[in-house]
Amino acid sequence: MQRGINRRSSFRCEQDFRSYLAALRETSAHYRVSIYAFVLMTNHVHILAVPAREDAVSRMMQQLGRKYVCYFNKLHVRTGTLWEGRFRSSVIGSEHYLFACYRYIELNPVRAGLARSAREYKWSSYRANAMNLPDGLVTASPEWLALGQSSEERARRYRHLFVSGIEDHDERIRVALRKGRSLV
Repeated sequence: MQRGINRRSSFRCEQDFRSYLAALRETSAHYRVSIYAFVLMTNHVHILAVPAREDAVSRMMQQLGRKYVCYFNKLHVRTGTLWEGRFRSSVIGSEHYLFACYRYIELNPVRAGLARSAREYKWSSYRANAMNLPDGLVTASPEWLALGQSSEERARRYRHLFVSGIEDHDERIRVALRKGRSLV
């Protein structure tokens, strides 16, 4: 998770969202980081990522930040930092918490009142994971693949996770992120 400085907007227009996703696509491929889920909110981002190497997420986020801040400052005629320090992260130690994190991330716009359903919000991975609409960024996790035999079955079962089956762990996820603790 990475938040805009002073909770200010990090995305002001559609072009900003598109630019961030393009930079995320490029940097995640370069550093071999699989992106399982994401959401871009107006003043922060959540990314569920698995690196091929131990330092890959840190390096990816550093490069992503450089690229996006340079773009943002030039477009919006500003200087200085955009993000409130280093990104925050937490290790997920179980399949149960993995799917809780998918939900937490993709329901963020609903909780914030930006959309009535995760399906309506276009700046997240929900459409790739729940509707089987590839976006060139999201990689299917082994746990997602284990949801069924076909893409359609997996997407259907994934959607079902959003209406039942997983208890609400939002506060525990927030605390883990804030304190850098593992979710096990």
